[in-house]
Amino acid sequence: MTVLGGLPAQGAAALCAVMALWWTAQRERAVRRARAVLALPGSSGAAPWTEAAGRWWTAVRGRREWLCLPVAGALALLGSSPLPLLAGAAAVPLVGRRLRAARAGREREARADRVVALCGAVAGELRAGRQPAQALAFAARTTGALDGEEAAVLAAARFGGDVPEALRRAARRDGADGLAGLAACWQVAVDGGAGLAAGLDRLEAAVRAQRDQRERLRAQMAGAWATVAVLAVLPVAGLGLGAALGARPLWVLLHTPAGLGCLLVGGVLEALGLWWAARIVRAGERP
Repeated sequence: MTVLGGLPAQGAAALCAVMALWWTAQRERAVRRARAVLALPGSSGAAPWTEAAGRWWTAVRGRREWLCLPVAGALALLGSSPLPLLAGAAAVPLVGRRLRAARAGREREARADRVVALCGAVAGELRAGRQPAQALAFAARTTGALDGEEAAVLAAARFGGDVPEALRRAARRDGADGLAGLAACWQVAVDGGAGLAAGLDRLEAAVRAQRDQRERLRAQMAGAWATVAVLAVLPVAGLGLGAALGARPLWVLLHTPAGLGCLLVGGVLEALGLWWAARIVRAGERP
C-alpha cells in the first residue's frame, strides 16, 4: 500500500494521457485504413489534432462510460495517488452495463409504443376498406413496429401463410408483447369470422391503459429516485465541504491507514445502500 501511495501524481496523469493518445492513434489508423481501402476523400484541411479531438468526443458520446477515466485521473492528481485511477478503470464496465440497461429500457418502451400505434393503424385501415393483409402491410411500414420481423410477417400475410405464428415470433422481442394480442385477434377473426377492427380497438385500449399505468407509477416514484440520487451525492458533498474547510479529506483517505479503511468500508456501505434503495424503488414501479 505504501508503494502505491508513494507513486507520484504525474504517473497517474501520464497513464491517462498515454491511454487517450493510444485510443486516438488506433482510431486514426482505422480511419486511414478505411480511406485507403474505400478511396474515401480526405479531410477538409482542419488541424489533425482538431479532427482527432472531434472523433474522440464523438466516440465518447456513444460510450459515456469512458468518461469515468478523466474524472478518476483528476481525482488522482488532486489526491496524489493512483487509487482513484484504478477505481475509475474498474468502474468503466459497471457504468457501461448500467448505461446499456437504461438504453435497452428506452428501446423496450419505444417498441411498445410502436405496437400500440400499429394496432390503431391497422384498425383504421380496415375501416377505410383495405383488406387485412394490405392494412397490416401499410401499418407496419408506417409505424416500424415489426422491426426485423417485418419481412416474415408481411410475407405470411401476402402469400397466405401463418400470420398469427409470425406475429407470435415477433412478440418474443422485449417490449413487443402486444403483438401476441394482435396475433390472437387475427386468429379469432380468421377462424371465427369476428371483426378484426373491433378486436384491435380493444387491444389498443388495453395496451395503452397498461402504458399509462406504468407512466403514472414512474411519476409517483420520481421523488424516491431523487432521494436515491441525493444519497449518492452526499459523500461527494462531504468531501467538498472538508476540502473547503482545509481538512484535506482526499489526502487522509488515500494516504493514511485509517483513511484507507474508512474509504473501503464507506465505499462498500455506499454501494450496498444505493443497490438496496434502487431495488426498493424498482419494486414500487412494477404494476
